[in-house]
Amino acid sequence: MVTISYPSESGDATPPTTVRVWDRFVRVLHWSLVALFAVAFLTGDEIEWLHLAAGYTIATLVAMRVIWGFIGSHSARFASFVRGPQAVLIFLKQSLHLQAPRYIGHNPAGGAMIIVLLIVLAGLCATGFAMTTDTYWGSKTLEEVHETLANVMLMLIVLHILGVIVASIEHGENLVKAMITGRKRAK
Repeated sequence: MVTISYPSESGDATPPTTVRVWDRFVRVLHWSLVALFAVAFLTGDEIEWLHLAAGYTIATLVAMRVIWGFIGSHSARFASFVRGPQAVLIFLKQSLHLQAPRYIGHNPAGGAMIIVLLIVLAGLCATGFAMTTDTYWGSKTLEEVHETLANVMLMLIVLHILGVIVASIEHGENLVKAMITGRKRAK
């Protein structure tokens, strides 16, 4: 990424106040998944065609996000934000004391959450699709797994939102706005 400096009135170069973090694809995908999961969850057994359409679209977006995690922009790549369990635990302990370091991209806990969310979404899509096949049509067991995954997803969403709130307060920045604009403050 190229950083552009703008001359101040005195002629000195000043650093930009914000930097680009999340590309348009990641932002549109994020908010699309929010909307589509809400549609899928709320329609469930009530509006089957809409539930299925949302599910198939989610499956497509999850696959696209996984691919983008390897070939996308720097901050979208898994290598830039996926850390091991020890780094995640250390970060979470620091966060409990409001002493976690600030990250321009996703912090270790946020990176772990992305992976878990993608896995659960993939599981939801796989079980949902399987229930439409001749082999698993009417399977109560698979339906229970699918519903359990949907409830796990809700719990993960709550944890994700709480993490965003804590990090926003701890570092004095609006992470929701950053996920809309793609920009965060430089320092």
